[in-house]
Amino acid sequence: MYDPDDLTTHGVVVGMTGSGKTGLCIDILEEAALNGIPAIVIDPKGDIANLLLHFPDLKSEDFEPWVDPDIARRDGKSTTQAAAETAKLWKDGLAQWGIESERITKVLQAVEYANYTPGSDAALQISILASLNAPPIPWDENRELMREKISSTATALLGLVGVEGDPMRSKEHILLANIFEAAWKKGDDLDLAGLIHQVQNPPFEKLGALQLEQFIPEADRFELATALNSFLASPSFQAWTEGEELDPQRMLWTAEGKPRHTIFYLAHLSELERMFFVTLLLSSVETWMRTQPGSSSLKALIYFDEVLGFLPPVKEPPSKAPLIRLLKQARAFGLGILLTTQNPVDLDYKALSNAGTWFIGRLQTAQDKARLLDGLESATGQKGGFKRKDADKAISNLKKRVFLLHNVHTSNPQIFHTRWAMAYLRGPITRIHLKMLNLLAGVRPRKQSEIPPTAQTPSAGLDDAGTTLTRQAVSPGIGEYFVPNNLTVAESLKRMQRETSAVQTLGLVYQPVLIAQATARILDRKAEIDFDQQISALILNPDRRGVVRWKNHRHAPF
Repeated sequence: MYDPDDLTTHGVVVGMTGSGKTGLCIDILEEAALNGIPAIVIDPKGDIANLLLHFPDLKSEDFEPWVDPDIARRDGKSTTQAAAETAKLWKDGLAQWGIESERITKVLQAVEYANYTPGSDAALQISILASLNAPPIPWDENRELMREKISSTATALLGLVGVEGDPMRSKEHILLANIFEAAWKKGDDLDLAGLIHQVQNPPFEKLGALQLEQFIPEADRFELATALNSFLASPSFQAWTEGEELDPQRMLWTAEGKPRHTIFYLAHLSELERMFFVTLLLSSVETWMRTQPGSSSLKALIYFDEVLGFLPPVKEPPSKAPLIRLLKQARAFGLGILLTTQNPVDLDYKALSNAGTWFIGRLQTAQDKARLLDGLESATGQKGGFKRKDADKAISNLKKRVFLLHNVHTSNPQIFHTRWAMAYLRGPITRIHLKMLNLLAGVRPRKQSEIPPTAQTPSAGLDDAGTTLTRQAVSPGIGEYFVPNNLTVAESLKRMQRETSAVQTLGLVYQPVLIAQATARILDRKAEIDFDQQISALILNPDRRGVVRWKNHRHAPF
């Protein structure tokens, strides 16, 4: 028996492959569902997608579509025979724990289950563009939070394109952070296209004490913009922009207030893409959390299945900063964090000093055990009732599906067996099964009319008049000039043959053109001719093939 409110001080599950971590965590999520506690699940390997496989009737035909035919064939069985044996195995296993169909039905109906695939249409889609929007909280009252979110977002974007984004040393990171701050201070949203334009032509002339060009030259800005544009121009980018907004409130509860268990399946993503999405998700959760009232009871759960690489002891990946902040601050808002790993040596135990619950299973090596004991001793100390010698002995004797529970809210560690999971644990879910999972759970993609439109900043693209507030950039090395406005409004209207009455002036619009200009010296001493002639051509819409007939575009010299 475990009090859900104990998870407000967060939990860590450690154990080697085959120790029963997945079963334990599925159990925890099932019990959370029965208690009406919503959850956001980060699933890098595809194991936790099994949470959607609940079959109250325990019929073999329910299991058959999910039985691995290759394993059945290797065992010399048909899928029908393998399904019947699996159904019996699950029925007998649950019976040993006194779990009947009614309880499976309850866990199935207690929450809405949904599976999302960022960057793919294999399951429900999620749009990451809203993560670049200005958070819906006042800047002046939340400067520290906003700058932390800006730093995480900039680091994630740079990591996606392979740029090391040190917030203190990276010129690229400082540039992006200042662009975000300039927009978010005014409450303006950004999207990737608008951000690329502003990288080339930032809305400020200085960074610190240096002029922009001294701090980060135009050529370097163009290189960064090109790297970001390569992601934007990629055919796969479209999948990142479609679907529901990345809004933790809507991921945790339906519009009617029913709790949700939302799973983000990430097994299909590359390491850079996975890091990018996880960082944006954690930053979104952090911002949402700050808008919630305080609570001493568990209101929601963030479960991270296999945190390897996202919270290392030495390196500083983009995900680490928001994850540490959540571990330090989420308790006050009733938000519990549950992390799992099979590699104790790859965890930053200093960051986990706020974890009050440790579920420890079988470990791979003596080094893993020693590192875990060091970290547990450091994290809990004598206040948590930790006795290293006793813990060492208990961990050494653990069997499969048996865990040592160390909870700072209780007096002594406990050895416990995990119960049989109500969900069918078939192993990692493949992409071909993802749509079937959501159909099984009765979840459909929400219609566009049900999804609030993502706000767009004017600087992100063209407005209704076909203009943009962001100066469009050209490649470095091409001269760029601005023709002064020497016409009055009345003269302009007269040239356009427009009436001057009832005209409202909204501003000055710059239009890009191609200009060629040369000075030719005409010299003939016998004829006593010596003078300079300026020749100019202005082309409004150059031929895309590069063919220019200059004589057709003569213009008064500038």
